[in-house]
Amino acid sequence: METGKRRSRRGTLFCFFAAVLYSIGGLCIKVIPWNGLSINGARNVIALMVVGSYLLLSRHRLRFNRWILLGAVSVCGTNVFYTVANKMTTAANAIVLQFTAPIFVILIGILFLRRRPTWLDVGACVLVLLGVLCFFVDGLEVGGMAGNVIALISGLCYAGVFLLNDLPDSDPISSIFWGDIISVTVGLPFLVRETEFPPIAIVSVVILGAFQVGLAYVLLTIGLRTTPAVTAALVSGIEPVLNPILVAVFYHETIGPLSLFGAVVVIGSVVGYNALRARREAGAPDKETIPTI
Repeated sequence: METGKRRSRRGTLFCFFAAVLYSIGGLCIKVIPWNGLSINGARNVIALMVVGSYLLLSRHRLRFNRWILLGAVSVCGTNVFYTVANKMTTAANAIVLQFTAPIFVILIGILFLRRRPTWLDVGACVLVLLGVLCFFVDGLEVGGMAGNVIALISGLCYAGVFLLNDLPDSDPISSIFWGDIISVTVGLPFLVRETEFPPIAIVSVVILGAFQVGLAYVLLTIGLRTTPAVTAALVSGIEPVLNPILVAVFYHETIGPLSLFGAVVVIGSVVGYNALRARREAGAPDKETIPTI
């Protein structure tokens, strides 16, 4: 029989693989000559097929209620705002600002779920954010203010995705499905106005829909069953590191020493956090938490 610790580790691994798939987003979005809403609508058409297939194969009954709708809005907001932000500001800005999600997870937990995060949670968040900022500091440009604000809103929505399991009477995979439906509904009117459909755009949309949205969200929902929201959000710190690495590999952009240092900080923080958390779960005392505000 599978132990709780083993399920938790497997769940964290699923979240990690989801983050790896999410990381191809910036690379694909930039090469598609459409506006953000068109791209998001098109990729979610493909994602719906993937998520729908998972629902059928797993025989999971599709549900709907106000909490599932709230989760769907979080999913849709994450998809829409991140894609639009990538077209209005630099990819680095969009990723860095979206990665405020772990901070929003903790704030939502304090304000609405009456949770007190440990100093380990907060310390890891600070280190991860520091690492991400270091990684992008060489190429971080001042983008349009509206794009930066939209990217920040995407971070707030992304926090809601990590909290899907914490909503009352929730069903994360149903929230994913309905969120994709909303995304398609919003994006299709813009997609039909597009006039350029080069092969690279079609291939990129298929990759985005099948893997970066569809499969990634399926893996994340499976992982969140046994992975705390803060842990899942921190594991996603791999995403803003891998994204520019992919750009460097495929477009031969160099990565500066400070960026490499930031990558080490992010990966080291995530690995260290999970190692310390595993030790705590094994019985090590760790009762220090942030006092209730």
